[in-house]
Amino acid sequence: MTEHEDNNAEPAAETHSEDVQAGPTHSGFVALIGATNAGKSTLLNRLVGAKVSIVSHKVQTTRAIVRGIAIHDNAQIVFMDTPGIFKPRRRLDRAMVTSAWGGAKDADLILLLVDSERGIRGDAETILEGLKDVQQPKILVLNKIDRVRPEDLLKLAARANETVAFEQTFMVSATTGSGCDDLMNFLAKRLPEGPWYYPEDQISDLPMRQLAAEITREKLFLRLHQELPYASHVETEKWEEKKDGSVRIEQVIYVERDSQKKIALGKNGEAIKAISTASRKELSEILEQTVHLFLFVKVRENWGDDPERFREMGLEFPRS
Repeated sequence: MTEHEDNNAEPAAETHSEDVQAGPTHSGFVALIGATNAGKSTLLNRLVGAKVSIVSHKVQTTRAIVRGIAIHDNAQIVFMDTPGIFKPRRRLDRAMVTSAWGGAKDADLILLLVDSERGIRGDAETILEGLKDVQQPKILVLNKIDRVRPEDLLKLAARANETVAFEQTFMVSATTGSGCDDLMNFLAKRLPEGPWYYPEDQISDLPMRQLAAEITREKLFLRLHQELPYASHVETEKWEEKKDGSVRIEQVIYVERDSQKKIALGKNGEAIKAISTASRKELSEILEQTVHLFLFVKVRENWGDDPERFREMGLEFPRS
């Protein structure tokens, strides 16, 4: 067992919710689906206005459905960030794809996010075909429009709408925010009238212990790039509020082999120290309190076939 602690907390950032207008309220669930790395998590964080889903350049970062809650005008929009849909090869892959399609079919509206640079091919084409059999109203969102010529965007939108009857098409950049206001205005009016599902100041239904684990997993991905593949998982094992107002968090990074443990630790512990520092900093900002973060790296062979790990991730364990 190896651990690392990073204690140097920094001031937390302030956040402010939007003013709610008078009149009838609207609410509903909106599923974000798309191929891996289409930008779903980045768009979710942009629309919610806060970090609720981890972002990485690596594909298949999101493993289970994460709900981000946004208030816009009189509407509470509950976004469901689903795992990227792709051709599954492992048990974990199958669980992720099943979770994504299940989330889509449970929503009031479906947003199909398409990477405009990659276009409709491969997994994106498969998803588009699969949406033909889904009854919920569907919205097309073309992302990364700042990287594609306008005439190519129009061709892409036309092709998608020939395959699926989308109610509306929006062109956005999740990174810059371009087009996101128009999308939010539409969703706020399109969702049915009804009471809100969550308190006004709640931005996610993810338990804080799980969000903390996800943040550390993001830093693990960002730090190690291609060195450590998807054979890693993070769990928050201890959360202790201290009398001085700080919090002590203990997390375990599970890997499958000793060689992967060495990668996670890095030479002289440099990798685990950098991961801990980045995670602790972001957790301090989110919690608005000093965080004492202890990371442990443990080897657990074949954790990807352990039903308990799937339950921790909020996924159904595929039996075959």
